[in-house]
Amino acid sequence: MGTPLRTNKQKEVERIIESLSRAIAQHLLPPGTRLVEAQIVDSLNANRNHVQTALQRMALQKIVTTEPNRGAHVSQPTAQEAREIFVARRAIEGAVVKSITPGQMRKFSRQVDAHMKAEAKATHNSDRRAIVGELSAFHRLLGKISGNSVLADILDNLMVRSSLIVALYQRNDEPTCQHDEHCRILEALKDGEVDQAVTLMEYHLDHLEAELALDEDQDREIDLRSVLASV
Repeated sequence: MGTPLRTNKQKEVERIIESLSRAIAQHLLPPGTRLVEAQIVDSLNANRNHVQTALQRMALQKIVTTEPNRGAHVSQPTAQEAREIFVARRAIEGAVVKSITPGQMRKFSRQVDAHMKAEAKATHNSDRRAIVGELSAFHRLLGKISGNSVLADILDNLMVRSSLIVALYQRNDEPTCQHDEHCRILEALKDGEVDQAVTLMEYHLDHLEAELALDEDQDREIDLRSVLASV
């Protein structure tokens, strides 16, 4: 059986979710930002019902929080949730790495090379949005290379939720995900050193978590229309 065709409503809802998720992942919409339906409708030229459905789906994914009489807000994970997200990432990304063979690395070599060039360029520039986007995309790319769509979908959700954690608890203004650590993981995978790659990924995630100050948060005013116009 082929893949079922998506309805126009499904495509629209997914477009809205993608736009909001991208803005969250790039730290343009930090934790606690109020998501006003009317502003999203105007900014994304979307149907209000579709926006409501998108927000409901994102609430199920713990990316958005909805409360009676308060509407929807970007979720604000607690320090405990932050620790639990990293536990989950170690499990999922360990499984992702274990699923990748040298053959799969060769199959995706062009995409990997293109990504790493973009990542290296971003890390040498001062455009924080580009840096955050490229470094986060590395983890999603591994999910794609693994060929396991279930793991990839779970990882996508964890990466957006991780973006909220970084926005809240990052100790400084430097990206926490390090380019050279990514390079070492890729080299191990290309050489078929799966156990080494898993160890390197665990070290990498330990490093990311260690850079978080899990007793602090941040507040700033956000112009939702301006943010969504830029993603």
